[in-house]
Amino acid sequence: MTRRPLVLLSLVLAACVARPTGDTDDQSTGEPATTTGPVPDTSGGTTTASTTTPATTLPAPTTTEPTGGSPTTDAPEPTTDALTTTPFIPGPDGGPQIECDPWVEDCPEGQKCMPWADDDGSSWNALKCVDIVPDPDGLGEPCSVIGSGVSGEDTCDKHMQCFNVDPDTLQGTCLAMCTGSPDKPGCEQPDATCSLSGDGVLILCLPNCDPLAPDCNPGDTCIPHPHGEGFTCVIDAGGDEGQLFGPCEYVNFCDPGLLCIEAKFAAECDQDAIGCCLPYCDLTAPPSCPGAGQECTPYFEQGQAPAGHEDLGLCLLPMP
Repeated sequence: MTRRPLVLLSLVLAACVARPTGDTDDQSTGEPATTTGPVPDTSGGTTTASTTTPATTLPAPTTTEPTGGSPTTDAPEPTTDALTTTPFIPGPDGGPQIECDPWVEDCPEGQKCMPWADDDGSSWNALKCVDIVPDPDGLGEPCSVIGSGVSGEDTCDKHMQCFNVDPDTLQGTCLAMCTGSPDKPGCEQPDATCSLSGDGVLILCLPNCDPLAPDCNPGDTCIPHPHGEGFTCVIDAGGDEGQLFGPCEYVNFCDPGLLCIEAKFAAECDQDAIGCCLPYCDLTAPPSCPGAGQECTPYFEQGQAPAGHEDLGLCLLPMP
């Protein structure tokens, strides 16, 4: 299996993610992004911490913001031809081109407002109107991007974006864009959470998931939501890697049921690695942590767990 570049989406998280290029606050850059989330402490509880590197127990999601759909090392050059006759509007000081507003879909009939990379880069930073293809793909259906993962062109219907794109086939799944406004974002789907990234150009409803029983699509994995309390499905950047006790650098590199955290929490991990794939555990189940001396440690502080995640823990070595 081809190893996918780490993503992302602030949507989805603030750690590093490898897979199609194009980030949501850093998810597609492959670099650790700043994130705030629960960090297991040595006393069995968790504390909230903010970090810019995987130095804390929970690495920040890397553009768990959505990625664009092509490896960061050899991603196809993003398409720069606009599919509209409407002039682009340069941003302040000649910055990114913002031609439309995805919240209100103010493009001409037959077009939709889409994020894209206007600088030949690998991250979404601008907005433009593009034609909606004939017989477009619907919510949750397979789709394709055109040119590259950050071209802004895909086969999804209006107010949807082809996301979690395979860098080899350029195929992904149609996700809905957020509803409401930047101040009051939401999702029409009850099982999704709005994730804003790319300085606001990427507004996606990422599907929720349960790390103890991940039900993400094949090829995806369940990671902490970068800007929310729960968990979301993003592309599994590890491919055939990312197994138990395996090294990792990105939050979406590990197999389903595992999380990339500091290697010091398991004797079986390579202590020189940036991170290590360790399992989630059920606090109410009999002890079952696979590592020598590991204990099922609460993921959230007492009383702080979101509904449905009260029993979530991580298998960790107790720190002295």
